[in-house]
Amino acid sequence: MSRVLVAMSGGVDSSVAAALLVEAGHEVVGVTMKTFCYGEVPGHGKTCCGLDGIADAQRVAAALGIPHFVFDVEEEFTRDVIDDFVSEYGQGRTPNPCVRCNSNTKFRDLMARGRALGCDRIASGHYVRIEHRRGESALLRGRDERKDQAYFLWGLPPQLLPSLLFPLGDLTKPEVRSRARALRLTTADKPESQEICFVPTGDYRDLLERRLGPVHPALEPGLLVDRQGNVLGRHSGYAGFTVGQRKGLGGGFPEAMFVLEIRPESRDVVVGTREETLSNYVEVGHLNWLAQPPPDGSSVHVQLRHRARPVPATMAVTGDTLGLTLQTRTAAVTPGQSAVVFDGERVLGGGLIAAARSQAASA
Repeated sequence: MSRVLVAMSGGVDSSVAAALLVEAGHEVVGVTMKTFCYGEVPGHGKTCCGLDGIADAQRVAAALGIPHFVFDVEEEFTRDVIDDFVSEYGQGRTPNPCVRCNSNTKFRDLMARGRALGCDRIASGHYVRIEHRRGESALLRGRDERKDQAYFLWGLPPQLLPSLLFPLGDLTKPEVRSRARALRLTTADKPESQEICFVPTGDYRDLLERRLGPVHPALEPGLLVDRQGNVLGRHSGYAGFTVGQRKGLGGGFPEAMFVLEIRPESRDVVVGTREETLSNYVEVGHLNWLAQPPPDGSSVHVQLRHRARPVPATMAVTGDTLGLTLQTRTAAVTPGQSAVVFDGERVLGGGLIAAARSQAASA
């Protein structure tokens, strides 16, 4: 058996993950990451990443009879997650901070610190599976389709895969809560945290105003325009919009209007009809492969947003860019979000959406 470092947020999922590893006979060490200064965020104590989360993780660790540590990763988390989040919105893109956290802080940085404690494996409460066979490790979707989190893990450093364990991969959420109740864990009925952990107010613009300052172009007024450049209205800052958004565009249009594009250089927000939001070609950058990339022309499935259904696509790699020709035109493909490539249940890799467009089918 291994000495396993378990990332414990103070929620029920990571609590049960730790318990299952203890039951399996592993030597388990619990750790909770302090990701930022909670004192600067009013009312943050009640979330899984807040001070109450640390206390809950400590109580669970004590009940399981395992050591528990708190790692201060504020500097790394600020650099890799919060600063990236702010920068992306400033450039008119829509980031996914959970992907950044999993790609960097939660696994890479945690493993580096865990080795100092003699740990050779790392585990979490994510609803994904990993198979270690014949010297190869494959990341797979979780059995519970409603909770599957494979979309968030495409950015894992591939060299870490052999060291990872995901004890909840074959369980459903109700089964996890049932296990927690049977073990009388204090987190058994703890509600799930829905907000971005470092934006507990629920309004990310509060964070942007603090970090960017009120005179940043992303927060200054601009124009709502159509594809032809006709002015349709005004907005109070393009950082408040994302591709596909309908809310906040005002009324008076003959049909529903949606955000098509954000142009930070001019501060224009381009709007149009739902038909105009549809794309069948996606350019993806910042690629990370967890398996051998398929050859050009291969048919794969790609997931373009959390909870979106994967769509069939044909892929081609040119340098550092992945081109995906979608078989089905898809609405609101959003720059800054992730495009994750699957072969069946297996995560092949992914990247960040750079651009999307409609193009005519080749003859």
